[in-house]
Amino acid sequence: MRVLLVYPRFPQTFWSFDRAVALMGHRVLLPPLGLITVAALLPQSWEFQLVDCNIRAVDEEEWRRADLVILSAMLVQKKDLADQIALAKAHSCRVAVGGPFASSTPDAPELAQVDFLVLDEGEITLPLLVEALTRGDAGGRFTAGGEKPDLEATPPPRFDLLELKAYAMMAIQFSRGCPFQCEFCDIIVLYGRKPRTKTPQQLIAELEALRSLHWRGEIFLVDDNFIGNKRNVNRLLAELEPWQRRRGYPFSFTTEASVDLAGDPDLIGRMTACGFNRVFLGIETPDTGSLSGAGKHQNTRNPLLEAVQTITEAGLLVMAGFILGFDGEQAGAGERIVAFVEESAIPLAMVGILQALPNTALWHRLEREQRLLKLDPQVEASLRGRFDAGVQTNLLNFLPSRPMEEIAAEFLNAFDRLYEPATYLARVQRYASRLGRLQTRRRPSIQGVLGHLGRPAAVAGLLTMIWRQGVRRPSRGLFWRCLLDTLRHRPQLLDQVLWMCLLNEHFLEYRALVREQVQGQLSWSQAHPQALVAA
Repeated sequence: MRVLLVYPRFPQTFWSFDRAVALMGHRVLLPPLGLITVAALLPQSWEFQLVDCNIRAVDEEEWRRADLVILSAMLVQKKDLADQIALAKAHSCRVAVGGPFASSTPDAPELAQVDFLVLDEGEITLPLLVEALTRGDAGGRFTAGGEKPDLEATPPPRFDLLELKAYAMMAIQFSRGCPFQCEFCDIIVLYGRKPRTKTPQQLIAELEALRSLHWRGEIFLVDDNFIGNKRNVNRLLAELEPWQRRRGYPFSFTTEASVDLAGDPDLIGRMTACGFNRVFLGIETPDTGSLSGAGKHQNTRNPLLEAVQTITEAGLLVMAGFILGFDGEQAGAGERIVAFVEESAIPLAMVGILQALPNTALWHRLEREQRLLKLDPQVEASLRGRFDAGVQTNLLNFLPSRPMEEIAAEFLNAFDRLYEPATYLARVQRYASRLGRLQTRRRPSIQGVLGHLGRPAAVAGLLTMIWRQGVRRPSRGLFWRCLLDTLRHRPQLLDQVLWMCLLNEHFLEYRALVREQVQGQLSWSQAHPQALVAA
C-alpha cells in the first residue's frame, strides 16, 4: 500500500510566527505530529510519503503513485483541507480523513467527497480502516464509540518522514485530556477529562529518535494541559532530567499548562531542571465573573497576577491567551486585559474573540438558546479565504451578549496597543528583568545563539532584524537597551530575548491583517444581515 499523507495549509495566525520563522531560515513553526503518529500506527510494511502543504504542494507524481491519501486537519485548516480533498479526487485517489475537524464535525460539507472517515483517536479507529481496506471496502466511517485508548501502546511517531530542517520547533506529546470543564474548550470533548499519558520510557525513546536524526533545539510538548496528571508528570521529570544531563541538554521544552501550576513550586523547579523554558497559560480574562460563567474556576482560586509572577520568577517564560466576548462581560474588558498584560509584562499575549467550537458545552448551550450563527452554504462558499473559521479574529460564529461592534472595537484597540513595536519591546525588557535564572547546567544561552549562526539563513535573518529594529525604526533605542541589559545582567536569557525580538517582525505584519479581517467581517455582516441565520 502506497500511502500519501497530506497536511493542509494554515492561514496566517497569531501563532504561525511567519516572519520570525522565515528570518530564522525555516518554513514552518511546527510539524504535523498527528500524521506522523498515524504513519506509526499503520502497518509498517506500507510505503509512506508525507507532504506538508505549508512547505510545498503535492506534485503530480505523488498523486499518481498514491493508493490511499490520508489527511488530518484542525478547524482552522478546513479551507485547504477541502481543496486538497478535491485535488485527490481529481486524481482518482481514495481519500481517508481524520483529526480534530473531522472528529468534531463529521458531516461537514468539506468532507462530502471523503471515502473513509477515521474519527476519534487513531489507536482505536485506524485498525478499523486497515480491516476495511483489507476487505476491499469502498468506504466507511469509523468511530471509537466513546472509548479512549491507552497511550502506553502508542508507538513513536515517524519523525523520519519529516523535512526536519523546515521546522523551527519539533513536537511530541506526553498526555491527552484535561481534568477541567471550561465551557468553551473542545479538548475534553475530543480527549476526555481523565488525562492519559505515555510512560517516561516512551517519551524518552521519542527524544532519542529525534536525537538520532540530529535534531537539536526547541521541542513543543503539545499536551493541552501538561500537568493534568501530576503524578505521571513527576515520574517523567524524574527520568528526563538525568537523560538531558547525560546527553548535554540537546533539547529545551515549551508546553501548555493550567494556571494552578503556580501552586506547585517544586514541580516548576523540576520542569526547569529538565530544560523547560516556556509555558502557555490560558488566563482568558482578569474578570472573575466571566471566568466563573465559563466554568474556568481554576483561574479564580488565586490572584492571577501572583500566579504569573510566581511562575516567571521560578524561571519559566509565561505566554498567555486572553478572550473577549464572554456572556455577561462588561464594557471595557479589552482595556482590563491590556492593563493586566502590561502589569504582568507578559510579552506573548494572544487576545482573541470567543469562538463556539463544535460540540463543546458552549456550543450546545448557544444552540439551545438559538444564538449560534450559520451561513447559507452558498454564501459561506463565497467567503472562503476571506474570513477564516477557528481563528482569533472570527466574528461570525454566535450572537454575543453585548454588541459585536463593541467587542470588535475593544479587540482591535487591545491588539494594536499590545503589539505597537515600542510597547512590545518595552514589555520584553521588563519581563526579561523578572525572569528567574534557570537552575540547570544546560549550555549557556550565548552558545545556543552561536549554534544558530552556523546556518547562513539564520545569520541573514538576525542581521535583517538588527537593521530593522536597531537602525531604521523609531523604537531602536528600546531595542538596544533591551539587548544590552540582557547581555549585562541576564546573558543566559539572550536566546529567549532575541526570539521575542524576532517575533516583533511577525506582530508588526499581523496587526494589519487583524484589522483587515475584523473590519472586513463587520462591514460584510452589516451589509448582509440576512445571510446570518441563527441555528
